Amino acid sequence: MNPLNLAWTLLGLCIATSAQAAGKWVQTPYAPPKVLFEFYLDNPQKVGSALYWVRSLMNPLTEAPYSYPPEDFSIVVVLHGTEIVTVATKNEAKYQEAVDRMRYYADLGVKFKVCGQAAEDYGYALKDFQPFVEVVPNAITELAHWQQQGYALIVPQIVDKKIDIESIR
Repeated sequence: MNPLNLAWTLLGLCIATSAQAAGKWVQTPYAPPKVLFEFYLDNPQKVGSALYWVRSLMNPLTEAPYSYPPEDFSIVVVLHGTEIVTVATKNEAKYQEAVDRMRYYADLGVKFKVCGQAAEDYGYALKDFQPFVEVVPNAITELAHWQQQGYALIVPQIVDKKIDIESIR
């Protein structure tokens, strides 16, 4: 075969192969999670976006084909940034949607823990928090504790979108 015909043949094979290539669905055999979420947000308004990370973990695992009951999950959320104001009872009306979502997750077994040192910095006492909140001595030692128990650490990245999806597709 002459070199020009060989080149055309190879080019044709490459085009045919790439035209047939596509993504492939993989059903990973997930187990019920043991997860620790660290919320340390620069704006309490971002707590709703951070809670979507909890939802993104739970929803696929409670639906088919996994269909795990939420009581099989072990999920801890440690709050120690500005978002602690969202779980202060005096701010419930201001952050009602986020509080309702946290209460819903707490009813499913998710543990919400607030850093006691941060609470003190904000002037909060134990009596100031929602009933589903547990106040712990310190967020950093709490994070270390749960990781030592084998919990996977997830730190939600909440960014302000500057580009809409349609313009970059």
